[in-house]
Amino acid sequence: MTLSRRTLLAAGLGAAAMPALSYGPARAASIPLRAGVIPIIGASPLFVADKEGWFKDSGLDLTVTTFQSGPNTIQALASGTIDLYVAGIAPLGVARSRGIDIKVVAATATGENVFVATPQLAAHFTEGVTPAEAFARFRDATGKPARLATQPSGSVPNTTLQYWLWERIKADPGDVEIVAMGIDATQQAVLADAVEGATVREPALTIIRKTNPAVRLIAVGDELFPGQPGTVAAVSGAFLKSHPGAVEALVGALIKAEALITRDPARAAPHVAAALGPGIVDVETVTAALTSPASKFLIDPRQIIGPAKAMQSYQVKLGSLAEDAPLDALFDTSFFEKAKAAG
Repeated sequence: MTLSRRTLLAAGLGAAAMPALSYGPARAASIPLRAGVIPIIGASPLFVADKEGWFKDSGLDLTVTTFQSGPNTIQALASGTIDLYVAGIAPLGVARSRGIDIKVVAATATGENVFVATPQLAAHFTEGVTPAEAFARFRDATGKPARLATQPSGSVPNTTLQYWLWERIKADPGDVEIVAMGIDATQQAVLADAVEGATVREPALTIIRKTNPAVRLIAVGDELFPGQPGTVAAVSGAFLKSHPGAVEALVGALIKAEALITRDPARAAPHVAAALGPGIVDVETVTAALTSPASKFLIDPRQIIGPAKAMQSYQVKLGSLAEDAPLDALFDTSFFEKAKAAG
């Protein structure tokens, strides 16, 4: 039987990078803003600000291209095909080390990545059993290491998973096997029992648990990595230099969107569902995802600088980053400070 792309998406199983989507009519005097986005709940402030018309009101003409991981989005940034990066912060350290001119002007969410276990592995996470021991018991019972799906090396999901495994729970490397794949592939692998565990974000967490309640949430964001920095809004140096006023307007719209999501998630949910794609995720699922343990919205970039430095140092230890880069050069908090002061 051949399944259509629509059928797969409706089932929450996803697809590869989706084509560019343009939200709202362009205005003659508007400034084109090409965004590369990972289609996750952590990017909701961008989607909500757009659907509320706040970008258009500020003279911004937003187009969105979706990607399956932060490193893939970095490639588009390096090629000059996007101006705005809305994805995990970890790949940006690598980007800066390779000479890509990029500035983080806002956060959008923190603590997004959580760890889930499929039923066979989850059975070993019992009261009084440490996570490391649970992995060891799985290997003893099956004769093989637990396969854990996450995104590619250098991404936030990959970095946080390894930090949890090696630094927090002290798992035996022989008890686990890390398998790198895209976001949609990770979700599909968990639902198909093709892996034993995974790092996932919303809306994948809600979709997975709704489809198979036997999949267990084992560890939330701050347990994987303290203060886990997540999705950020970063602007190319060229765009920032050409349109500083537009960048301030962008950050101001994100601040308004975060407040709306927190105050009225039911109003925000249809905007997010529409941005993720009609028929892909329903409004009920998005509403649940917006208020789940994996959804913590935050725009102030100053609050993630410390955790970002800690994450970068760990990337150096893992070998996904050659050396620590001065992160003060990666962040520009002035746009947030101006937008916040302007109300």
